[in-house]
Amino acid sequence: MKEDNLNRGWMPNIRRNSPAPLDLGHMAHSFTCTDPKANEVSPQTPPPKANNLADDNDDDVITHIMGDFGPWQLRSLLILFLCKIPAAWFMACILFTAPDLYPEEEYKCDTRAFGPEVNSTVSLDHCYVMVNYGESGYAMRQCRKFLYTTGFHSLTMEFDLVCLCDFFVAWSQYWHLFGLLIGGVAATKLMRVLSPRQIYGTGIWCLLMCSLLMGLVKDFSLHCGLRCLAAVSCCFMITSGQYIFGDITAGKYRVGALLLYDCFWALGLILLPGLASNAPSWQHIYLGVTLSLLVIVFLLPWTPDSPRWQLQHTKEAQLAIERTVGVLLEAARTNGRMHKVSKELPAQLEELRERMLEPMPAVHWMHLWMGQRKSTFHLVAVHMALATFMVVNTGLLLHVRSFGREHLVSNTLAMGLAEMLGCFLALHLTFNQCERKWQWAGGFAIVVGCIGSICWFLAEEDMPEVYGLTLGLLMASLPQAAVACAQSMILACLGELVPVEQRSCLSFSAVTWARVWQLSASFLTLLRQVSPALSLSAFCLLVILGGLGTCCLVTRDKEQPPVGAAVNKGQQLIAFT
Repeated sequence: MKEDNLNRGWMPNIRRNSPAPLDLGHMAHSFTCTDPKANEVSPQTPPPKANNLADDNDDDVITHIMGDFGPWQLRSLLILFLCKIPAAWFMACILFTAPDLYPEEEYKCDTRAFGPEVNSTVSLDHCYVMVNYGESGYAMRQCRKFLYTTGFHSLTMEFDLVCLCDFFVAWSQYWHLFGLLIGGVAATKLMRVLSPRQIYGTGIWCLLMCSLLMGLVKDFSLHCGLRCLAAVSCCFMITSGQYIFGDITAGKYRVGALLLYDCFWALGLILLPGLASNAPSWQHIYLGVTLSLLVIVFLLPWTPDSPRWQLQHTKEAQLAIERTVGVLLEAARTNGRMHKVSKELPAQLEELRERMLEPMPAVHWMHLWMGQRKSTFHLVAVHMALATFMVVNTGLLLHVRSFGREHLVSNTLAMGLAEMLGCFLALHLTFNQCERKWQWAGGFAIVVGCIGSICWFLAEEDMPEVYGLTLGLLMASLPQAAVACAQSMILACLGELVPVEQRSCLSFSAVTWARVWQLSASFLTLLRQVSPALSLSAFCLLVILGGLGTCCLVTRDKEQPPVGAAVNKGQQLIAFT
């Protein structure tokens, strides 16, 4: 009887609600390899723990076969991390597609609409015209048409908004931030019915389409709408990518991957000036971004899916196990762990699927706030800190326009390097300071926020231009590094603040709250019209506020997994930008 079963393949017992027995005979060779280790070594699957699956995710059969980290995970991480680069480009490309223009030198008001030129007197900024109507007197008119002499054709020239450039940038950026908010919520909800890889693929194809259309449309409303859709697509990729690599890695490697996720965002900022600085028009910038997206499209066949999502959410048990086995075998071959694959693998996956499908008590948002007063204070602190950091992260990036168009390339590079430095600092603090990492990150933010606030007192000082620009860039880069450090640490270690069952709810709550406040970042940059120092000082005060909130955070006592398991693989995060 046993020989017949081996010839026909593995046939598990029929579980309830299964329409037919599982039939994986076509994959039997994978479970009956000739390697003697395959038959001698069996995965040390822990006994089932009812309704506590998040605690033993790092010790289940999937992690036993794939390992915590290996060449397969490294390749997958590099592919998934690439989505951060176009996300940074679509966030920051407005710096290069809508730069400031200089009146008289690069544009002039076209006064032909107001009659003979001798009857019109133009203001110094060429935004208003004093029209002489003879006996009827004078009237101040706003200039609507302009004559351009600059070589670069920008978006503000396309829409004749050179006199409203700051408002155009703020409004356009608002729609991008709104798209990130909507995209994060939508991706989280869609992950109940679509696999992370399907959402990732949908995001890249939609982003490719939006990028092409943005380079073609010449209507202001369509431009804002497409920026919103592009941001939704970026958030689809970021959220699903984070879910995937959070599932295929384990232990300290998963936390390290979450901490370094924003390094590729910083890399995108560093690469953006090279892509955009020599383009003859805003359309060529979008064309360059579109062509770069083809690299991610080319790598889609090597983009993995989440094995646990497939095992838990695929309706047919046989199909769920087949897909999971396919991912595990590919990982095992690449990582050299085929000896971990035993003949009992399908049965073990079926058992794991049964445990995943067990009903778990629902955790609602109000449950987060029903604990002790101290834990409620920590929740308020993390919501406040993350919101301020996201506002500052976006605002400081747009603030580089205040240093002048001539220094836009160098300032963008500096901001990218500062963010990368902050990510590596967060990695160092998380693994070397452990319990005190929150206080180190918050203290660093408070110190650099205070240093940056000094710019308000130096604004009226008479100093050479080169010193003023260098000092201003330094006071903007240091807060950016502190924000990148604290923000990446909060997003990576958010699960340490609450019990396991509340991690998903806290992640959704904190990031959604922060994204709502992030919508104000683009309008805070309008303070530069009063004084660039006022805008920078406002952001530095927010950095101090976020640092105070971060200092109040405390890691829960170890009734939970260690730092490597701080992020529940089953949680559905709204990923950060």
